[in-house]
Amino acid sequence: PEGFDDLHVEMNRVKAAAQELGVPMSRVFFSSPSPGTLANFFGNDFYETHEEYVGALAAAMATEYKAIHEAGFKLQVDCPDLAMGRHTRFAKRSLAEFQKAARFHVEVMNKALEGLDSSKIRMHVCWGNYPGPHHHDVALADIAEIIMSASPKFISIEACNPGHAHEHEVWKNVKVPADKVLMPGVLDTTTSHIEHPRLVAQRLQAYAQAVGGMDRIMACTDCGFSTAAGALNLTRDIVYSKMASMVKGAASLADSSCK
Repeated sequence: PEGFDDLHVEMNRVKAAAQELGVPMSRVFFSSPSPGTLANFFGNDFYETHEEYVGALAAAMATEYKAIHEAGFKLQVDCPDLAMGRHTRFAKRSLAEFQKAARFHVEVMNKALEGLDSSKIRMHVCWGNYPGPHHHDVALADIAEIIMSASPKFISIEACNPGHAHEHEVWKNVKVPADKVLMPGVLDTTTSHIEHPRLVAQRLQAYAQAVGGMDRIMACTDCGFSTAAGALNLTRDIVYSKMASMVKGAASLADSSCK
């Protein structure tokens, strides 16, 4: 299919980097946009309905998901459409209309992932990795159950910036399926402040208490540190310092009673 050569060039580049650093492929993820995310960023000028458009995108993306999966990577499907989509593509629609569309986005994404090992798939949900006020973000409580209906085992979600750090409370009232692992963001990717390891630990503990144990969560960043080609939101030394703090904070809980 058209575009596959470019995909394989990029996958080979990432594979080579992992091999050079001695990182096993089981620890490397490769991201790809969800059908709904593509529809969020690229307008529909051909299909009669939004549903037809997203369905066609899902059919096309299924080949890319399979290629990434078969290459040995953990596949990460990026799904900002399930959160950021509310104040962008669906800004002038009602909450109910957005939720209906989000449910459909998850439905077609699940179909595109059929046949792949869900334990080797993660998805990422965020409200947009930009340093704006975010006062129009949809509440996590309004989308949490929709997110949980997705098939990937690992769910990465923005969870520590000033607009969403309190929402670990949501998971006390929303059932997280036993086969899911939440990956709450414990590093804010839009600020150069380096989080203290103890703060990282506290954020993880709050999520562990909300979902039923430390074995149900995994530390993650709120989003990517450079989510568009050429973007340099933070300098590399700061990024690595923040990541080191995350590792130290998570490691401090290894023998914690909060399991």
